[in-house]
Amino acid sequence: MVPLVKEKWTILQSLQAARRNLLEIIPEIALHQPIVSGKMGKRWHMVQDPEALRHILRDALDDYPKSDVTKNILRPAIGDSIFVAEGAHWRWQRRAAAPVFSHRNIANLSPIMEAAADRSCARIAEQTGRAADLFEEMVKTTFEVISDVTFSGDEGYDSDKIQESFEAYIEQTAKVSLFDILGFPDWVPRPGRSFGSAGIRKMKAMSDSVIEDRREKGEDEIPDLLDLLMAGEDPQTKRKMNTSELRDNLLTFIVAGHETTALTLSWALYLCAFDERVQTLARNEAQSVLNGRTATQADLPALPYIRQIIDETLRLYPPAAFLSRTAQKDDELCGRHIRRKDTVALPIYALHRSHQLWDDPHAFQPERFAQGNKIDRFQYLPFGDGPRVCIGMSFAIQEAVIMLATILSRFKFTRVPGRDPKPVLIVTLRPEGGVWLNVEAA
Repeated sequence: MVPLVKEKWTILQSLQAARRNLLEIIPEIALHQPIVSGKMGKRWHMVQDPEALRHILRDALDDYPKSDVTKNILRPAIGDSIFVAEGAHWRWQRRAAAPVFSHRNIANLSPIMEAAADRSCARIAEQTGRAADLFEEMVKTTFEVISDVTFSGDEGYDSDKIQESFEAYIEQTAKVSLFDILGFPDWVPRPGRSFGSAGIRKMKAMSDSVIEDRREKGEDEIPDLLDLLMAGEDPQTKRKMNTSELRDNLLTFIVAGHETTALTLSWALYLCAFDERVQTLARNEAQSVLNGRTATQADLPALPYIRQIIDETLRLYPPAAFLSRTAQKDDELCGRHIRRKDTVALPIYALHRSHQLWDDPHAFQPERFAQGNKIDRFQYLPFGDGPRVCIGMSFAIQEAVIMLATILSRFKFTRVPGRDPKPVLIVTLRPEGGVWLNVEAA
């Protein structure tokens, strides 16, 4: 765990910490209180109370849109896609895209996940007897999956270039600016926000070209994500997505669809390497169900402990570990007055480690998610909740369970002394330095 800040910081200290690692701006007291407030340029509140979070994410959704900082960071890369859009523009896109992620469509993607799991296991097997960076491997594996389910078989689509462009954008521009902290208007240019624009333009142009080619070619016999999204229609307005809307949403799904699952799997393998008891229980379950084969979507109900490991990993290391909203009108949260334009932060990392909500909150205990245990849905928010709950949640869980069960059934992992990863949050919660583990055959 990253040590959380215990003293008050200046604006410059806060900016430096936020650009280095957003976890460092979460005060230690947030693990022990339902709300923490302060002022640094703008008034801010960090909320760790399930009832207040239910109000923000569900009951008063329109009163707490994503913060301007979040939109300013992501809009250059993914436009006004489902992740960024608000109000009516978000609603029609969500209605049009929702059928794409139906249970049937997600289940039909299982063979692509299975094939990627097999290729990953083949690469991991080559590392047997030595240490390997499992984060790098999981990024490669999940990107193979999202590429195959999004732009399957399209010429002119270079998945590696898409990944490189977005990585460069995040590294160069997707960081908090001093102007953000001071509350400068959106129209004031943020230094550094334009450095990654060339790669983003190329990424968008490539995607637009593939979408137009697909329009001419028509749907494949087995529709992929692009086919399904092109066919999607808002049942209320009958509106379909144009090329730029398709592109922005596909890029959102590509980036979010592989990054979050790669992180979950990487942290899960690290935690299993850290706890031999958990890893042995998981391996025994996977081996008894799979008998040497690759996990499938049909196996998910028979792999409850693997799912509990995924859930507990998402509690300790949620990929989206810090969300930010801007209050649109005066309100009250946890008995505290919220003013219009106040920043209302949802530090999911702190919520998931709250001493008020969890027993032994820093411990890795998958059993806490066993069937029958009662957990308030708003004290556990790895995918958000309410109307804007992550649209790809079922896709991510299915992929994570298939991958983790298959990998743990074939390999044993142990820690590499002195190489434990440090969680660093910029946009997502990444393991700084990778996840280096010793690999042995199971």
